[in-house]
Amino acid sequence: VQLQASGGGSVQPGGSLRLSCAITGDILGRYYMAWHRQAPGKQREFVAGITRTGVRKDYADSVKGRFTISRVNAENAVYLQMNTLNAEDTAVYYCASTIRPYGQIPTTTTTYNWWGQGTLVTVSS
Repeated sequence: VQLQASGGGSVQPGGSLRLSCAITGDILGRYYMAWHRQAPGKQREFVAGITRTGVRKDYADSVKGRFTISRVNAENAVYLQMNTLNAEDTAVYYCASTIRPYGQIPTTTTTYNWWGQGTLVTVSS
């Protein structure tokens, strides 16, 4: 499976962006999907995850209420709607996938086996 993230860019504080992750080479419905990010000088961290059918979602505390993860399996696409962005959200954002039949959404980056190339989000005035 290949993942390709897009939609990053520069935005002012308080603005919004929508990231997209296109999946090729396999059926999206097999995978738990997640977005992670890595800010300069920091470790990569979990941002949001979603189960195979999209019934359950999980978010890092820092983005709860501002970010929304979604998926459209028929389109082999996953999205991250980011609202009320602030400078601390500046990072390279990665989509990632892991195969599991059920259970909690993994929040550790090492659990995810396939990664996209990342898309840069810069929040600055």
